[in-house]
Amino acid sequence: MERASALERVEAVLDAVESEQMPVPVREVWVYGDVALGLDPVERLDIYLTKDLILRGDADAAAEFEATHGVKGVGRSVSAAWAEANPELLRTNASGHAAPEKCLAAQLVPDDEPIHLEVCNASFEDNVQQRLKGALARDAYEQILDPRGVCLYAEGQRSESALEKLRGGELVFPTLEASLSMLGLDEGTAAEAADAVKDYRASQTGRTVRGDVV
Repeated sequence: MERASALERVEAVLDAVESEQMPVPVREVWVYGDVALGLDPVERLDIYLTKDLILRGDADAAAEFEATHGVKGVGRSVSAAWAEANPELLRTNASGHAAPEKCLAAQLVPDDEPIHLEVCNASFEDNVQQRLKGALARDAYEQILDPRGVCLYAEGQRSESALEKLRGGELVFPTLEASLSMLGLDEGTAAEAADAVKDYRASQTGRTVRGDVV
């Protein structure tokens, strides 16, 4: 993806988060990896969304939607009002429950573009640490979240200064290996982990999405 196209896609996501009804409330929008580094072209556009959990579910809406559409969890994991207005965007997990991360992906990014969407209830910085701990414990380095990120939207406001720096390629980050070393990995482990992350990303095609709850 050309850098200009990647940035247009990022701004379209920001516009949607600001102006459209979402399946779940979106609290933060980050970009990380290639686009944050100023690369052109961008091999994959990595976007991170911090979502809020729906704490007060609508049991009646959940039962009604399951009866009419065969989908569980509407009114609990995703907004019932959103699902009623956007049934064509409703997506489920393997057990048939409405999947917030898949619903967000369906609404925000095309399925044929090289975009990875990360969705979690925790902020980007907190999840970087959580994912690192989990990846190290399981020797699953490919699951590490690249820590080189830029916050573009938080507390209901878009950061125009961060966007301007992103457009101008003004942001400076260390290599992935160096970034992981700064998070506490020894030199050898950081190099191995960085290679695993790069290889995993290179194996992905089209739109991909991952949802986490921390």
